[in-house]
Amino acid sequence: MKLFVIVLFLITYLLLVLKRGHPFIVLGGAIGLLLASRTISLTEAISSVNYNVLGVFLGTMILSSLFIFSGVPAYLATKLVDRSKTVGMALLSVSLLAAAISSFVENVATILIVAPIAFEVAKKLKVNPVPFLIGIAVSSNLQGCATMVGDSPSMILALSSGMSFMDFFWMKGRPGITFAVELGAAASFYVLYLLFRKYREPVIRIEEIKVKTWFPTVLLVLMMLLLALFSFIRNKPPYSVAIICITCGIIGLIWHELRHRESISLLRDLDWHTFFFLIGIFILVGSLTYKGVINDIAGYIIKYTQGNKFLAYTMIVWISVLFSAFIDNIPYTVAMIPVAKLVAISLGLSAEPFLFGLLIGTSLGGNITPIGASANIVACGLLKKEGYRVKFKDFFKIGFPFTLAAVGVAYLFIWFVWGR
Repeated sequence: MKLFVIVLFLITYLLLVLKRGHPFIVLGGAIGLLLASRTISLTEAISSVNYNVLGVFLGTMILSSLFIFSGVPAYLATKLVDRSKTVGMALLSVSLLAAAISSFVENVATILIVAPIAFEVAKKLKVNPVPFLIGIAVSSNLQGCATMVGDSPSMILALSSGMSFMDFFWMKGRPGITFAVELGAAASFYVLYLLFRKYREPVIRIEEIKVKTWFPTVLLVLMMLLLALFSFIRNKPPYSVAIICITCGIIGLIWHELRHRESISLLRDLDWHTFFFLIGIFILVGSLTYKGVINDIAGYIIKYTQGNKFLAYTMIVWISVLFSAFIDNIPYTVAMIPVAKLVAISLGLSAEPFLFGLLIGTSLGGNITPIGASANIVACGLLKKEGYRVKFKDFFKIGFPFTLAAVGVAYLFIWFVWGR
């Protein structure tokens, strides 16, 4: 049965990576085989799903859509551009804004918010928008792991490891992963500065985008405050985090329906693909756990690092960077979280350095290639629509040094703070 689960997982993963067949059909077929062969029971399949993650994802997805609708992000972007002295500094400012927004809004949504501003600046100055869109994409991917609600891997890691919203900032008396991300951001944004500083043309004023409403912004801030407050409550209900996010999302939907009569349209346009994809991945990876495959993987890492804690940590971080440069980081994250925990236990360390290192590697590794993250694919798709083709080398020469700087600094910081 163990061999069957491994082979089925690898075939399914390969089909998903190569995009052979619809993801729902591929995952549905794999899960059907697991159940039909009685490799796992229906009860085990249902218990494998992390419903807290699904609730947080759904609630934040609704609020992200309302935030875009409000016009606030686009308004802020135009303000930043108008206050910049050169085109290079304007586009660096927009990249910084994209990073800030993606700390609380899904990365793809961030690209859709900020990209039109970058296109408008590039068109008026008659310069190639490719490096600007790449800069925005990698910036949004970077900050996605700075908070619990910034990106799917962050949600998965936090809610499968018992971490709260505030644990990302400060945990067990030590700085959390947010500090590592921001230090990495300082290093990586210096890379963007070196790339953008050659654009010394004066900024041409662009039309200011008016804010439609501030209510979604208030609702988003309220959700963050509630998540932060609940972080300090002991013995809280198991699904309290999901309930907070879904409740804020429902309030937003009701407001949207009463004011604009478009709630059905908004629900239809949400990222349901990723929502149901998560369910399938949880079940598929759950089968690996139930059959002992996760334990075996952890055992191999311990064996080949010969008990060297720093080497094991290094392996988890940089293998994650390599894999995430070419494959979807959601299934990889789900599969590797229990591995990281087992390795930490076996080496007599707390799980935090391995979990934080895993998240850094999986979230930032995608910045190396144009196919490594959904935000990169969307950015390249937008450029293609405008008639610009993004070559692999064009993306790599920005994404690689950006990633190397961000991961290198964050990786050392996490080990210095948590690994000893």
